[in-house]
Amino acid sequence: MIYLDNSASTYIKPKEVIKTVNDSLLHYTANPGRSGHVASIKTALKIEEVREKLAQYYGAENSQNVIFTHNCTQALNLAILGSVKDNGHVICTENEHNSVLRPLEYLKSEGRIDYSIAYQKEPKGITIEDIKPLVKPNTYMIICNHISNVNGAKCELKEIGNFCKQNKIIFLVDGAQSCGHEKVNIRDLNIDYLTIAGHKGFYAPQSIGALIMGNSYRPSPICFGGTGTNSLELYQPDIYPERLESGTISTPLILGLGAGIDFVENNFNDIINKLDDLTTYLNFELSNLNNIDCLTSPENSNGVLAFNIKGFHSNDIANLLNEKYQICVRGGYHCAPIKHKALNTLETGAVRVSISYFNTFSEIQRLIHIIKHIK
Repeated sequence: MIYLDNSASTYIKPKEVIKTVNDSLLHYTANPGRSGHVASIKTALKIEEVREKLAQYYGAENSQNVIFTHNCTQALNLAILGSVKDNGHVICTENEHNSVLRPLEYLKSEGRIDYSIAYQKEPKGITIEDIKPLVKPNTYMIICNHISNVNGAKCELKEIGNFCKQNKIIFLVDGAQSCGHEKVNIRDLNIDYLTIAGHKGFYAPQSIGALIMGNSYRPSPICFGGTGTNSLELYQPDIYPERLESGTISTPLILGLGAGIDFVENNFNDIINKLDDLTTYLNFELSNLNNIDCLTSPENSNGVLAFNIKGFHSNDIANLLNEKYQICVRGGYHCAPIKHKALNTLETGAVRVSISYFNTFSEIQRLIHIIKHIK
């Protein structure tokens, strides 16, 4: 089998991640921070190590600015729903996932906000010039998908972050596809909220994400419950991260994320060089085929590439590659309807190839060879 659906979830996990998760089930199974005994404290200290690691990796002021979530979707919902301003206005982009679009649509349907969508004029991705014309006096948040999960289009974060800071607008960045592949410092880029998905570029287990916060804004809780602090009180505590982390957090997944971060840091240059090489090679070969519509700009060589074969629905191609050749790609709409509207692929969807560090040149060669012979 050749697995090329790593934007959905990385398939091969580093041995360091597997070992750490296994070790956590043997040695760190007490509830972290919920009791005063040695087992609970030992586990809580390991959790804090990962929290600190994420804070340092993304340039957060301190570890209390790191909130663990079940996934990137929950982190985005926390940032969006927890920061809502009634009668306010939000700007997002054509690259957004439904984990952004559906909360915004829900708030709009409730009559609480309105939102606008920025469409990119440049092939590479969204710029501040795409966003500025949409700003209104009541705009309080701009949301940008850093790297599109459909075709790898990349958002220019620095200029947008500077604009948001100058205009006192919350800047929320969806880093699901860029985490582990791009160096992001939230202070340098003036990002107020950054969300990540551990099971993608950090090669962690599924169902672990995080919200990384700057110092200017704090979302209100959208989930309430036990935090291990102020247990006699019926109101949610004011201290972070406990205020936004109700219920038991998952030690094995968090420690697996920590091991994944270590793996990426130790191999970062090799990872990005390999993604660049394999994506560029695939894009070059497919773009030279007359029956292929390549939907990814050559400038975006971050491991995500979308294409269609003329005369075929994307799901038919994905099913053929899976059933006949044991190649795993994704067809359809990738939970990103506005992006497909922008790409004019609402009728066909798109075949998405998403590459990881563990894919090989020979696997990409085989994919290209097969695509060339599909009639």
